[in-house]
Amino acid sequence: MLVLLGYLVVVGAVFGGYALMGGHFGVLFQPIEVLMICGSALGAFIAGNNGKTIKATARELPRLLRSSKHNRQLYMDLLALLYELLAKARKEGMMKLESDVEDPKGSEIFGRYPTILSNAELMEFICDYLRLAISGNTDPFEIEALMDHEIETIRHEAEVPSHSLSRVGDALPALGIVAAVLGVVHALASADLPPAEMGALIAHAMVGTFLGVLLAYGFVTPLATLIDQQVEENMKTYQCAKVTLLASMHGYTPQLAVEFGRKVLFSTERPSFTELDSHVRDVKTR
Repeated sequence: MLVLLGYLVVVGAVFGGYALMGGHFGVLFQPIEVLMICGSALGAFIAGNNGKTIKATARELPRLLRSSKHNRQLYMDLLALLYELLAKARKEGMMKLESDVEDPKGSEIFGRYPTILSNAELMEFICDYLRLAISGNTDPFEIEALMDHEIETIRHEAEVPSHSLSRVGDALPALGIVAAVLGVVHALASADLPPAEMGALIAHAMVGTFLGVLLAYGFVTPLATLIDQQVEENMKTYQCAKVTLLASMHGYTPQLAVEFGRKVLFSTERPSFTELDSHVRDVKTR
């Protein structure tokens, strides 16, 4: 909802200021200019991206209207899940985790954390590295390098919609100039008109530049920025799981391993040690 609120503020500030200076809104109503700018921006977006990028961007846009799911509760569930898995492995042996890892939906431990279980990508990340740990003969430093490569790949793929929207935002002011130039060409081709009508045509042409800049910096570019922020939040879940699992592979107890994972979280979502411990106990007694 913050996206819609921000758009309302942009529209209110721009057009409210225009009204206060005595501007006439009829001059700004130029549907042909909107068609040229938005249509050419859409065409450039389609021409400059492959099908995978277009689909990824289309899937991402509706998500921007929802509130972020990366809150303190999510991270507490993630850390509690990792704690339970590592505690079971430490108490009963790594091989006892095999049934949980191979069938997470049928696992009692994973079943206590439906929010994490519903995140297929994160579940795959956790289960894959637990499988490597179960197989034995794994070098933690090599596993860390592999984790870094995978997280970087996930980040790169998640940033594709942001990059595509940023390029559209960068192009919109220039496309607005294109529309304005065409409007000026039309006005100059009508040089025999009275000065008042000629002035109106030029004013209509200048609206193209205004719309291009407004759409770029008031509407499209903020969406790309928001996607970048959401990507960073999503990466924290992978980094948290990575640090926790690596700490366990280096021989730390489950209590200390989840403390390592807790420390990499943003301060606004990071639970305290006491909160996390209490959460784990509450879940296990349900």
